[in-house]
Amino acid sequence: MATDSHSSDSLPTAVGSGPRILQKDQWRAMQDAHAARVDSLTRDHLDRAGRGRPHPVEDFLFTYYTLRPGRLRCWHPGYADALADAPERAGWRFHRTLDRQDAVVGVDIPAFLAARGDQLHFIRRLLTATLAAPAHFGCFGLHEWAMVYRRDAAATRHADHRLRLGPAGTDDVLARHQIRCSHYDAFRFFTDPARPRNVLQPTLDGRADQEQPGCLHASMDVYKWAYRLLPAVPSDLVVDAFELARATREVDMRASPYDLTDLGLAPIRIETAAGKAQYVAAQRGFAERAQTLRRRLLSVLTPLASGAVS
Repeated sequence: MATDSHSSDSLPTAVGSGPRILQKDQWRAMQDAHAARVDSLTRDHLDRAGRGRPHPVEDFLFTYYTLRPGRLRCWHPGYADALADAPERAGWRFHRTLDRQDAVVGVDIPAFLAARGDQLHFIRRLLTATLAAPAHFGCFGLHEWAMVYRRDAAATRHADHRLRLGPAGTDDVLARHQIRCSHYDAFRFFTDPARPRNVLQPTLDGRADQEQPGCLHASMDVYKWAYRLLPAVPSDLVVDAFELARATREVDMRASPYDLTDLGLAPIRIETAAGKAQYVAAQRGFAERAQTLRRRLLSVLTPLASGAVS
């Protein structure tokens, strides 16, 4: 889309029914703006990582989610746009030269679909099902508590942070609540004694039938589904999803049994009525943002999946 900051001779030019062509001054400005945005989001993480200082919120975004900061920083316009005067991109994976005279390079859609078609169809099916599923807001983040239930405190995933209620107090909170975790990748980290306490028993193969939009992990995972389909998905959508995942993960850990006050993260005390209300309010906000992102991502994936672009 045109912006007021660019003159008319730098606006994208449509060629037939294919991608619109972004001129060099326009796409370079977009690329630079993307790099600056990602740098601001990852600077603290990279600084801590360089000093060997772990962080249970930020590290999760680059360990559980596998896109490294450098790759997040690499800008892709998505398959709907191609870049003029970009010969350096011709050798990138899933790219091809569309016009040799002007060195126009875009996404190689046939190659992308040959390699990622099955994944594309799965992600589209999962997003569609989650978008339509009824949202549940009564889990209160107990999945993190179930991951430490009746486990030695020294063996927890974030053992450098104490359990704010202690091991016995943490176990007591879980024992007094019903657990309703619908997310397989959270459930698989439950301790053995916690698993049978979950009302649901989510499975890897059943994700499309089990995930629901109220789940914090499902909201975070929109980021995963977006970056896994780079470069066909535009980077601005990927970073929007990253920002949601980051905000969601912070609440996820504030509601956990860990004491993270030394990191400036005040606890959300889900063992209290006030804490539950605070958690659900945040959960609803994240669910709404994630649903918007799912729709945006599906608007990108549906033409690819239906063969409407080539």
